[in-house]
Amino acid sequence: MATLSIPIRRMQARDLTRDLDLTSPELVQLLELAAEVKRSPRDFATALSGRYLSLLFEKPSLRTRLTFELAIKQLGGDCVVDVGPIGGREPLKDVARNLERWTDCIVARTFSQQTIDELAEWSRVPVVNALSDLYHPCQALADMATLRDRLGEIAGRKLAFCGDGNNVAHSLMLCCARLGVHFSIATPKGYEPSAAIVAQAAELAAATGASVTVAHDPFEAVADADAIYTDVWASMGQEEEAAERRRVFQPYQVNETLMAAARPETLFMHCLPAKRGQELTDGVAEAPTSVIFDQAENRLHAQKALLLMLID
Repeated sequence: MATLSIPIRRMQARDLTRDLDLTSPELVQLLELAAEVKRSPRDFATALSGRYLSLLFEKPSLRTRLTFELAIKQLGGDCVVDVGPIGGREPLKDVARNLERWTDCIVARTFSQQTIDELAEWSRVPVVNALSDLYHPCQALADMATLRDRLGEIAGRKLAFCGDGNNVAHSLMLCCARLGVHFSIATPKGYEPSAAIVAQAAELAAATGASVTVAHDPFEAVADADAIYTDVWASMGQEEEAAERRRVFQPYQVNETLMAAARPETLFMHCLPAKRGQELTDGVAEAPTSVIFDQAENRLHAQKALLLMLID
């Protein structure tokens, strides 16, 4: 690896299969490194020269695929991409052991957390969870970087999430808890986040002075929020539930009325892609306080920092 302008401490864990593979100090380091990479990209232009990524996509992707491709190329490396079922034609353990012979890291966007875990079990090179049904750690890293960009010190701030207690909500609450950010989520009954992950987050929050609140009233959740976050109501793989979810989640739409229940300067966040007119209104997406494209940009910088901390 090239000599860099700042020291980079390697992650203790070999992989990023879930958010907690990053220790709390490593999470802070990664965000600081992402900010440095964003400020001075040329300082890192050859940092991963000669290194290669395998990018595996079971789900369609715009931001994840392009930001990982650009990240490794802008760090001096390159990548290969495979689209389709992972392990559909051969066992996952065989897929992992092929890819480890050719590339230095495996990035996978999958339907199942089990796929991520099995790849990591059999691979001798790092495996990165680029989205599973349980976690979306790379998105949460970009979101925390965005909050730091906009708000400065984020400990003591509040992030409110309205909608499905899904993979994005899980990763956000785990990151917020460790960074001292109060996290509240409002979901319809039956769509709450995993109780086990909420318990993990609450325990982590107790150590940083943060709080984790699960509620059903969106107006209660967004009170005093510094940022309001939402996501699609039906994720890929839930298409058969889409009509029912639109009915159930309609009261959780982030619109001008809900934003007004917070403060005029409250930020609006969404991981994209967005279904305007469903989980959000076009006016909220286009408002001056919307940071949805900042989040998309910061995927690039956060993932560069992650690769620098993972790849030898």
